[in-house]
Amino acid sequence: MADIKIHTNFKPLGAALNVGKPAGSAGASKGFGDVLKESLNEVNKMQLDADKSIEDLATGRSKNIHETMISMSKADIAFRMTMQVRNKVMEAYQEVMRMSV
Repeated sequence: MADIKIHTNFKPLGAALNVGKPAGSAGASKGFGDVLKESLNEVNKMQLDADKSIEDLATGRSKNIHETMISMSKADIAFRMTMQVRNKVMEAYQEVMRMSV
């Protein structure tokens, strides 16, 4: 049990919210598109890591089923969060498009 680490920062969410950075720091100069692109890349990396750990478990290169399950859960949560962010962005876009000028 000593090898399980709990990470308090989640990069996709932390980057989007500028967690741990003062308001005027260099990270605040990134545009929304850049933050979104970095978050998508991080989610993709988590998905690829989960796929690799599944493959390692299936081929016998790894015997740690708990690490495989943890990486799968991380990838699942990251993907679900990404989908919710996408849904909110689409709702905001549709709301702006409904506004009369």
